[in-house]
Amino acid sequence: MAHVDLDIEFPQDEDIVYLNHAAVAPWPARAARAVSAFANENARRGAADYPRWMRCEHELRRQLRALIHAGSTEEIALVKNTSEALSFVAHGLRWTSGDNVVTTDLEFPSNRIVWESLQRYGVEARLAPVGQSEEPEQAILDCMDQRTRLVAVSSVQYGTGLRMNLEKLGAACRTRDVLFCVDAIQSIGALQFDVQACHADFAMADGHKWMLGPEGLGVFYVRKEVMDQLQLNEFGWHMIEDQGNYDRTDWEIAHSARRFECGSGNLVATHALSASLSLLADVGMVQVEQGVLDKRLALAEGLRALQGVELLSRDAPDRCSGIVTFRHPKLDPNALYEQLRSRGIVCARRGGGVRFSPHFYTPVARLERALAAVREVLAG
Repeated sequence: MAHVDLDIEFPQDEDIVYLNHAAVAPWPARAARAVSAFANENARRGAADYPRWMRCEHELRRQLRALIHAGSTEEIALVKNTSEALSFVAHGLRWTSGDNVVTTDLEFPSNRIVWESLQRYGVEARLAPVGQSEEPEQAILDCMDQRTRLVAVSSVQYGTGLRMNLEKLGAACRTRDVLFCVDAIQSIGALQFDVQACHADFAMADGHKWMLGPEGLGVFYVRKEVMDQLQLNEFGWHMIEDQGNYDRTDWEIAHSARRFECGSGNLVATHALSASLSLLADVGMVQVEQGVLDKRLALAEGLRALQGVELLSRDAPDRCSGIVTFRHPKLDPNALYEQLRSRGIVCARRGGGVRFSPHFYTPVARLERALAAVREVLAG
């Protein structure tokens, strides 16, 4: 683990407490420097050093492969966002009327709407009642039958931070020859995530949450054994095998996941995300995860100590993530959220309450300020 000066990397203004990494994260200083340097280079030299930019893109693929434990960079595509990657899966598979997809009743709209859009093909989207279940994985398995083609689930539910047992789900899907798709946007960068250990066929995440990168760039993992099951719906110069050979008039689809990248990539975001991932690598994901869970636990314990506060997030260690959501029965969640925002607490209104989502670097003193602000609001 390399030494990282967190005060230098995260010079956030003193008038805020940033607890909104489950939405959009602040960049570390090294990401801001990378973007500034890239912009200055463009202003001075244009694309004179384009090969170096491509080396940065290759490095980002390597970083993402290591971060999610993919078998190869050949299984990594760089996409605009999670929704795009989900659409590649939903509208790439060859469906038969009567097929079904199983997801849950807690999903972010992106991981529900895309499956509901398949109704035009006679495909049913089933919402497993995970929200009220003590055994959420079993609720998903109970919705499966012989016509289930795919299970799509978030690794961590965005509203309350419920952490799913992906290994159990993935193993069950593999046994039943059902495809397993994981929206990992609330895990990657906060928690250790292994696509091979959880038997994921597809996994995707934006870079702008726990990976501490900018909006407009994400990762799409496709297991090489199932890659050819996805038909392509976007075509261009970038997704062919002999990329860059403009003299050829014949072409073939790229053998790797680059086939899902039809045109030029977002090189500004590439430089920023690569820099942000270098920070996570310097700290180490074991330490990052422990820091995230420790900060989340401190907030949960502090909130539980406040009279009348109800935690909507589960406390079991295997269910915890970087998210803690809470409410108070005598105070409307919107009012609580707005009053916290007015006090500089950057948070979100989600899951029926107010959602706090600290990262590993969040200073303890700022957690205490957030708890003090909740106490002040509740006191009227």
